[in-house]
Amino acid sequence: MWLKLFFLLLYFLVLFVLARFFEAIVWYETGIFATQLVDPVALSFKKLKTILECRGLGYSGLPEKKDVRELVEKSGDLMEGELYSALKEEEASESVSSTNFSGEMHFYELVEDTKDGIWLVQVIANDRSPLVGKIHWEKMVKKVSRFGIRTGTFNCSSDPRYCRRRGWLRSTLIMSVPQTSTSKGKVMLKEYSGRKIEVEHIFKWITAHAASRIKTIYNAEHLKEEWNKSDQYWVKIYLFANLDRPPAFFSALSIKFTGRVEFIFVNVQNWDNMSYMTDIGVHHMPSYVLRTPEGIYRYGNHTGEFISLQAMDSFLRSLQPEVNDLFVLSLVLVNLMAWMDLFITQGATIKRFVVLISTLGTYNSLLIISWLPVLGFLQLPYLDSFYEYSLKLLRYSNTTTLASWVRADWMFYSSHPALFLSTYLGHGLLIDYFEKKRRRHNNNDEVNANNLEWLSSLWDWYTSYLFHPIASFQNFPVQSDWDEDPDLFLERLAFPDLWLHPLIPTDYIKNLPMWRFKCLGVPSEEEMSDGSQDIENDSDSETTDTLSSEKAVIEDKQNMVHGSPGRASHCDAEACSCANKYCQTGPYERKGRLYGSYNTNEDMEPDWLTWPTDMLHCTECVVCLENFENGCLLMGLPCGHVFHQNCIVMWLAGGRHCCPVCRWPSYKKKQPYAHHQPLSNDVPS
Repeated sequence: MWLKLFFLLLYFLVLFVLARFFEAIVWYETGIFATQLVDPVALSFKKLKTILECRGLGYSGLPEKKDVRELVEKSGDLMEGELYSALKEEEASESVSSTNFSGEMHFYELVEDTKDGIWLVQVIANDRSPLVGKIHWEKMVKKVSRFGIRTGTFNCSSDPRYCRRRGWLRSTLIMSVPQTSTSKGKVMLKEYSGRKIEVEHIFKWITAHAASRIKTIYNAEHLKEEWNKSDQYWVKIYLFANLDRPPAFFSALSIKFTGRVEFIFVNVQNWDNMSYMTDIGVHHMPSYVLRTPEGIYRYGNHTGEFISLQAMDSFLRSLQPEVNDLFVLSLVLVNLMAWMDLFITQGATIKRFVVLISTLGTYNSLLIISWLPVLGFLQLPYLDSFYEYSLKLLRYSNTTTLASWVRADWMFYSSHPALFLSTYLGHGLLIDYFEKKRRRHNNNDEVNANNLEWLSSLWDWYTSYLFHPIASFQNFPVQSDWDEDPDLFLERLAFPDLWLHPLIPTDYIKNLPMWRFKCLGVPSEEEMSDGSQDIENDSDSETTDTLSSEKAVIEDKQNMVHGSPGRASHCDAEACSCANKYCQTGPYERKGRLYGSYNTNEDMEPDWLTWPTDMLHCTECVVCLENFENGCLLMGLPCGHVFHQNCIVMWLAGGRHCCPVCRWPSYKKKQPYAHHQPLSNDVPS
């Protein structure tokens, strides 16, 4: 999880650097920045109208370019970034669609139950023609969709009883607006009563109703009273402008942020004394001023703060977010982090998508489960102070220059989704390349496995999980009631060919006991080396053998840790072969002698003190059928039987996770045998 979080943060850093790179390219080619002001005089009449449409100001009664330019200047400063966004939005608005309501419940769910938005619905009476024709309706949908106003069509033929109950006996236009100034309040439906069925007149009717919910100030005394008043609203945004009514985007935002931010329009058309505005720091007209408990913030002085709906919406969301906004943000981040698993996972393609689906389900489930107690805690009354301090911290952090860059990048990438997806895919492919290169030397089989091999291993694991529950492999689990004969008896009764072999990890091999086989009376390598210092040639030979033996021990341990048998265990060729007459393993014979029987050719006794206490005493490996030689590396199983380390590792790594002698599972603990220590004067039977 932490690795995916690191890669996600690295991806956001790449996006930030890439945005600065694009800004440098634009500046190099054109010599302008997105925050640079644009002179409206240099713009064409079409671009000026596009700016007014995006801001939501009517220009039908202004035939001259000069009047249109003055209206743009009165509504706010124009920047290069806003002009680019307006032209881009003009192209994107061609594909806007409208909703067709199927009945009363559909209409209630989307229109009457929506508390923070505006709906414009065309009601078509039964057996009547629509009030607005198809061409004008498409223009209306395109115009109002820029301000977040959703549109739909309700045909009374689908539910005539509901239309009669509502009194919709003729075709009309219905507008839904929140009725109260509190969040999630009731909505009211207003019917269009105008005579002119034109786009501009209908749009003026919509903006007039939306602007009526904004508090308007017409004189300095009222402004002074409102500025010094403290009420439930912690965040207030003031628009000081010489306009008849506020722009449509400002009115639409006032409805969207109902209960969170208060919008106030200060109409300075007939003001003679501007001294109080100078006292509060307003020196420029028009001006958007944000007032918070922390101080005054002038909107439009930082990167990405344009006079548009999208820019101001992202700005206000960062300052005064809802719980739903935080949930959506966390949902997006968690899913982006989960999709990193598609590139981090190595191996077959099907394996990648299976792991991805599993990760998506796990992360989203954990996210929803984590949000449930958070929502419960937010309802507690004594957490109001915590909520207030959290919002204060957000306001402090999101009014910085870095936060303005992040908001500008968010608007840029959200308007170019293809660029966002391509950069995410490129970042993922780089992660896949470096992960594959890193794992190539560690696990070559996993990287090169194809789909069929992985599906086969997945099926083996699944059936192994169903039929052979895997116990813990670390430090031998505690003895349970099922570790005795019933489990073995059932396994013996089952058909071996029909019983699926379990896919058991081999990590437990590292915890098996391992030691060196030693014989009593045999001089150590150091003593042999000290005793032969007088002879130069013999000394060199013995030193070489000693170094080779130590090197072999290190290699054997490394091979055992990595789960591979490695090279064969090296034994001292000059040491004796100890055949002990004391063996308690049972009747396993080879060529007429018992397993671990006494070899009459040798009279050297093994050093049993070096053996673990729960291991059976024997001198022969039943895997290779060879006697233990002095210095050989041995390994014991939980059942107590002992083998060459190299032999038993090869046996276990081949998928046979049981003892070659008694068939006891090699990963299960067993009660140790109660055997006596052999005496030196015992006589072989």
